Amino acid sequence: MLTKPVILITGASQGIGEAIAKAFARQVRGVRLALVARNKANLQRVARACAKLGAVAEIFRCDVTDEAAVAAMATAVLARFERVDVLVNNAGKFAGAPFTEMPVADFDRIVAANLRSVFLVSRAIVPGMVKRERGDVFNVSSIAGLVAYPGAGAYTAAKFAVSGLSKVMRVELKDKGVRVCCVYPGGTVSPSWAGTGIPDERLMPAEDVAQAFLDVYRLSRRTVVEEIVLRPQLGDL
Repeated sequence: MLTKPVILITGASQGIGEAIAKAFARQVRGVRLALVARNKANLQRVARACAKLGAVAEIFRCDVTDEAAVAAMATAVLARFERVDVLVNNAGKFAGAPFTEMPVADFDRIVAANLRSVFLVSRAIVPGMVKRERGDVFNVSSIAGLVAYPGAGAYTAAKFAVSGLSKVMRVELKDKGVRVCCVYPGGTVSPSWAGTGIPDERLMPAEDVAQAFLDVYRLSRRTVVEEIVLRPQLGDL
């Protein structure tokens, strides 16, 4: 069954999450995908595409900032697949404003989408990995988790915190067979960059970013890639 891993991907309905799902579906024979997001129609579209590539793909509609919803989602995933071998915490949200002008409610929503979601989903899924003494966790941060961006106070703060949480997870889990990798993508062709006026030529293909996840997963269990920084070659994004 290890040749047919179960991959749970949050934020799987578009962008990098969709690309990760398709990369695993295309390159890992018999892979089983638990696709998690809020948009049911988009999830169904991604699931159909992954199924055509040979994967078993199931959708789980969930607000990953909600504790009860995450608990219910995790129960449903485990009832369907029995375990999760790879967790990709990819869900996120961006909204920009100078920090002196950002409403508190907007700050809370951004931090919840990008940080609280990682904590909640990991807390629900990782204990099973620890019990089996095997698993992989990918926490998706951002270049904004390494460099301060004006007008992105909440997003930057949340992504810096994802880095810190990932370091703690790695230290606590490294002797339990669970690898933790924090990924810092820069500008990527995805719906989140639509309308910015930045041409696709300056951005990374989402497929390239997705391939990095798969390549890290395929390394021997004696090796952990703690962090990956991916940036467009032609831009400082």
